[in-house]
Amino acid sequence: MENGSFSTGDTELDRAVRLWLRFDKNPKTVSMVQDLVKDGAVETLKKYFSSRMEFGTAGLRAAMGPGIACMNDLTIIQTTQGFCRYLEKSFSDLKERGVVIGYDARAHPPSGGSSKHFARLAAAVFISQGVPVHLFSDITPTPFVPFTVSHLGLCAGIMVTASHNPKQDNGYKVYWENGAQIVSPHDKEISKAIEENLEPWPESWSTEAALKNPLLKDPYQDIHTEYFKAIQKHCHHRDINKTSKVKIVHTSVHGVGHAFVQSAFKAFELNPPYAVEEQKDPDPEFPTVKYPNPEEGEGVLTLSFALAEREGATVVLANDPDADRLAIAEKQENGQWRVFTGNELGALLGWWMFRCWKQQTSDASVVKNLYMLSSTVSSKILRAIALKEGFHFEETLTGFKWMGNRARDLLDQGKTVLFAFEEAIGYMCSPCVLDKDGVSGAAIAAEMISYLATENISLSQQLTSVYTEYGYHMSKNSYFICHNQDVIRSLFERLRNHDGQKNSYPTECGRFPISAIRDLTTGYDSSQPDKKAVLPVSSSSQMITFTFSNGGVATMRTSGTEPKIKYYTELCTAPGNSDVAYLKKELDELVDAIIENFFEPQKNKLQPKPE
Repeated sequence: MENGSFSTGDTELDRAVRLWLRFDKNPKTVSMVQDLVKDGAVETLKKYFSSRMEFGTAGLRAAMGPGIACMNDLTIIQTTQGFCRYLEKSFSDLKERGVVIGYDARAHPPSGGSSKHFARLAAAVFISQGVPVHLFSDITPTPFVPFTVSHLGLCAGIMVTASHNPKQDNGYKVYWENGAQIVSPHDKEISKAIEENLEPWPESWSTEAALKNPLLKDPYQDIHTEYFKAIQKHCHHRDINKTSKVKIVHTSVHGVGHAFVQSAFKAFELNPPYAVEEQKDPDPEFPTVKYPNPEEGEGVLTLSFALAEREGATVVLANDPDADRLAIAEKQENGQWRVFTGNELGALLGWWMFRCWKQQTSDASVVKNLYMLSSTVSSKILRAIALKEGFHFEETLTGFKWMGNRARDLLDQGKTVLFAFEEAIGYMCSPCVLDKDGVSGAAIAAEMISYLATENISLSQQLTSVYTEYGYHMSKNSYFICHNQDVIRSLFERLRNHDGQKNSYPTECGRFPISAIRDLTTGYDSSQPDKKAVLPVSSSSQMITFTFSNGGVATMRTSGTEPKIKYYTELCTAPGNSDVAYLKKELDELVDAIIENFFEPQKNKLQPKPE
């Protein structure tokens, strides 16, 4: 086997494995592959070697392990070599400006992979080509990378993280010179460049030499200072913060967030939040949670609630492991905890950001230069606030890459982008980071909570006030798990070829008539005069939005990073109409009808969201 004299009976597979064993210098992954060959584990080898991880607009995300389908030393080097070549082509001043690289605390001992090690390998690749690298010397929240790109005027940024994915996963997230995540066509061009640079360059493995190279700089201290200085522009009630008696619990769910959220509270002169001891230090095993994702709600927050009960705290803040998302829960009068949905927090933070802006602004006419953004699957509450208050609301495609890039365009036109959010608990409360940011979000939310406490108003009460003033917006979102691409394809194709007729969509869903359909996979939009969608179209992902005659909106889409078919629904009332019971009943029935009519034929091939 040492000389490549093995055969699995699959020529393509053999070639891929031989190439791997020739290129890989990590003894752990080499030995894993050699053992699989020795054992004749063809199916497992196919899993690792049949297709390379796809480099998309979210970069890479996959399990750590051997082979081209996984995150490991070799695939990190190959990816970075391709990215480096693409940047050289895109920026004539790359060697003057350089790049930034950050990482979280993930690790996978069996394959020797860790975020820190991957970040160092990526740094070695750039340094071998004479490119200056700002490599953080310690773990950082994801928002620090886009902040550094903008603050230092760099060509690009890389964050090694899998965010809230299961512990075996890792990822490679890429930011462009504008401080936002990359969008097409960069992903396709980078992908092409990776394929053209698969053989490791001699110095790509030389992390020790790279760490001593004068081209390597550590931005940690400077960025720590500058970031907290930048977010203080959004601190409007320092006097209230200083004297606030509100007790808040914070969990970083074994991720990077603890120290940074403590610093953000300090920057706002808020009392430090109580930290959940068992979860405050980074731990790649995530020992206390099944999924390290605060979006999953109560299961992730059990320890936070217990600490809050002990300390008499009324609010819990939670970050995901790379601290770019924020979840909030509040103790209700009946003693139960309410975990707010991403859309409800979007309503509260949107209201708060506008209120603070209005108080700081003497010239009301500048409201016409003000913008808020949210993704197309998020609540339309910001649109309702914008209609009443006179600022602009814009909808983008799903994902902060779209909101970040649109925010940059607007900022370049001299507009003010006050707030952006997506329902997956992602909030951009400051344009100093053109991405979701759970660190600044935590401090800004804590200031809002402290202010409301002086008026004796809870978050739940304030949310009711927002909905009373601008119209109740009720959402119901969930997902099915599906690993089979053919099943996913046939489910969506059935919706496009309704009753067996090509390019004809359903006109009703149970008792609910459909008034408009937008398909951002094919570019069809029945509400446009030319039937062409206005938002960008992507044939590589599935996404159809149905608008119903009762004003309800439902979107079905595939996830870019997980094996899920997600659905998002919303119904709303006019301002002043508070018939919440009717709204809830109508929405529940609409969701039941969607599951029965749109998912049912494939239901036995789908797994429901785990409880």
